Amino acid sequence: MVREAWRVPRIVAGWAGSLQLAVPPDGTRPTSDRTREALFSMLEARDAIAGAAVLDLYAGSGAFGLEALSRGAASVVLVEKAPKAARVIRENVGRLRRAADGPLDAAVVQQAVRTFLATAAPGVGLAFLDPPYDLADEDVAADLVVLAPLLEPDALVLVERSSRSPAPVLPPTLVLERTRTYGDTAVHVLTTA
Repeated sequence: MVREAWRVPRIVAGWAGSLQLAVPPDGTRPTSDRTREALFSMLEARDAIAGAAVLDLYAGSGAFGLEALSRGAASVVLVEKAPKAARVIRENVGRLRRAADGPLDAAVVQQAVRTFLATAAPGVGLAFLDPPYDLADEDVAADLVVLAPLLEPDALVLVERSSRSPAPVLPPTLVLERTRTYGDTAVHVLTTA
């Protein structure tokens, strides 16, 4: 099957700009380059990327976390339970490593998100949650409860859901700052309280 060029995700900007990424054969829905560009423009305007420790949860192809590295994040951990998707993320990290001028602090963890978060180290400055749209709202809320204690005081969390889904239920330490809608996608921008 030939993928249409607009469906093949790429790194939008930064030192790895235009690098094409592989996508898992099934089970994921890559976020469009246009949506990622809008989100990363917002994050750069807030100086939320440079030097940040980043978590990319339900990583799919790893596009969010790898985009953050290209734009100056210090490190990224890409968490994906599905074996095929985790294999693709490792391939994409390899592509980025080959394009890098120096070492690249990127780790791929093949594990369920909540299991990973239960033992993860604190100090996260930026987190992306892009779960499957059919993941129950209660599961997303439970992920946020376990994620919250790992966040730095000025951290940002971006949660991508269907635009038909309600805003996520938040633990007391997170606040919904705004929701941005891009077609069928809603991105909820959360900050620490």
